[in-house]
Order: sequence, then C-alpha cells, then structure tokens
Amino acid sequence: MAKKTKAKKKTARPIKVTPPTAAQADSLALLKQLSEAVAVSGDEGAVRKIIREAVTNLADEVSVDAMGNLFAIKHAASSRAPRVLVTAHLDEIGFMIVGEGKDGLHSFEAVGGIDDRILLGKPLWVGENKINGVIGFKPIHLVKQNERSTVVKIDSLKVDVGANRTVKAGDRATFATPFVDLGFTVRGKALDDRAGCAVLVEILRGKYPVELIAAFTVQEEVGLRGAKVAGYTAEPDAAIVIDCTPANDLPSQDDEVENSHYNTKLGHGPAIYSFDRGTVSDKRLIKHLAATAESKRIPYQHRQPGGGGTDAGAIHLTRGGVPSVSVSVPGRYLHSPAALMSKDDFYNTAKLVRVALESWSPKVLKR
Repeated sequence: MAKKTKAKKKTARPIKVTPPTAAQADSLALLKQLSEAVAVSGDEGAVRKIIREAVTNLADEVSVDAMGNLFAIKHAASSRAPRVLVTAHLDEIGFMIVGEGKDGLHSFEAVGGIDDRILLGKPLWVGENKINGVIGFKPIHLVKQNERSTVVKIDSLKVDVGANRTVKAGDRATFATPFVDLGFTVRGKALDDRAGCAVLVEILRGKYPVELIAAFTVQEEVGLRGAKVAGYTAEPDAAIVIDCTPANDLPSQDDEVENSHYNTKLGHGPAIYSFDRGTVSDKRLIKHLAATAESKRIPYQHRQPGGGGTDAGAIHLTRGGVPSVSVSVPGRYLHSPAALMSKDDFYNTAKLVRVALESWSPKVLKR
C-alpha cells in the first residue's frame, strides 16, 4: 500500500500596507476630525470651523455667505483665466430633536435620507457638546410575534439621553461612530461628504492656471440648497463636484464572485459621473478627467448611471447654465452608522482633480 503523504498547509502571506506619505497622513488626520464632528444639515458650524482653519493659509480669500457656505478662492495669474468652481458639501444626514420629553426621552425626526431599519439601539452624539444618547426601543423579550416582521418607524422611537438636561428641541444628533483606520480602508460616519471636504482641502494646496473657487456647501442632504446659492455667487465657467457615492459592490446570492449590478467598486479609483437623477454631466469634462487619469496612470472608474445625485444638480442650472461633472470617492454603507472607504481611492480622487486643474486649457471647454 502506497504511503499517504500529508498535504502541506498553505500559509497566507501577510498583506503589506504601504505607510502613508506625510501629506496623506495629514489628509487622514483631517478626515478623522471631520468625520467625528456633529454637523447635520442646517447646523454645519462645527465642520465649517475645522475647514476654515485648514484653508486660511491655502487661499487668497476666505469667506462665509448668508447660507453658511464657506468659500476659499485661489486667484489665477491672469484676469482672463477661466473660473472653475469645485465643491464638496459640509453637511451629513442625521436627526433633529423635536420634542423635549420627561426622564431624558426625546422625540426626534430624520434629517436627510435614513432607513428606519438601521435605527434600533444605535448610540448617538447629540448637540454641539456631543452628549451621549441612544435610540431607545423595545427589547426582544417583549416583542410580539406579529411585530417581528415589521420595521419600527422613527415616530415610534425616542432618543434617550438619560439624566442629561441640556438637550433641547432643535438640537441635531448623529451616529456616535469613532473614525478608525483599518489599513487599506477607513471606517467612519459621514464620509459622505467629509471625504470630499478633505479632498477639496488637499486640492487647495496646488497652483493652477484657473481662478479656483472652492466652495464647501451646506444643506446638500436636504435638497442641494447651499449649492444653488454657491453656483449663482461664483458665476463659474465650469464646475467639478466632489462627493462620496455608494459602492454597491458586495457579492449577491446569484453572483457570489463578483456583483455585476454594482454602481462603483472600492479600490477601483475615483468615480466619474455620466449622469444621475439630477444631472447629465458635461461630456467635455468627462473626457478631460478620463484623459487626465489615463495619461497620469491614475486608476479611475465610470460611475454606473442611476439614482442619487450631487450638488451638480443645482449648480448646472444656475444663471445661464454651468458645464458640470461629479467625481466621487466610492464608499460602502453610506447613510448608515458606519461607512467604509478605500484610502487609495481617497488619495487618487485628490490627485485626479489636482492634475486635471493643473492641465486645464481653453481646449477643455471647446465645442
């Protein structure tokens, strides 16, 4: 009888994570600050303050308009240079306290698009001082059989802040999610669009042949309201909107290896929009971004057409119309307590837009 030989066990090789450059480390540190701030639509002050401090020495002019949009402008050498508006939105989805109840229990409403299925038992930060709270719900021991297959609606829930008496109606609240570096990816709340904000700060470090108008906009999650004002004020020749878009790239039951019904994928680079629910991107700007990425070997992907939208939906309709395009960092689990994002996608989004602005010429908008 032949002697059986034992198969050698394969040992997995450790995955090496390339240490970030000093500039990349600074961008991640800024992103952590931004992610952990409480800045729900209509109350963006905490994030605006962080960004204002970050851009003061990078721009020629810094100002805040009546809506709360933060503008940072870098002048071009020529007064005839094209005006390019680049935006990212300050606000995040979250909640507003609408009723002051007894014993620290408060009624609340969603601000922006939030799925009721993710609410039960989630810890929150409430108000400017980040008071600890939790979304209270009935424990499983008391749930009746006919209730187990239904979604508990937000109007049946309360925010519980315990003995704290400083919470009041009008206070905003967000998911209490610390920012974590996971190696190749990062996890945190409000990466939509704090990732875009950190990218835009990085873009302001460059020098360009255009009049760069960086606008950190408010109230995107409730109707692109700040962008409408910013687009009108800037009166740009073109606009690039930086956002964080859902990466629907998890395997499905019918396609366990690779989900063919994705819109973007983590690790495949910044996503350039063709069209979404609110905008058909300008073909000339799509071409310029794609050509830039290919010439500089920057990975990129085309966001698959479909729903959703960005500030471009408001900007492209201002005044006589503005040629616009959106570029997004793909992120999993957006509008939830914790999103996941590739660090390489984050870095490459900043790199792509910077190089595209550096190589800007009259040919970009030539018809």
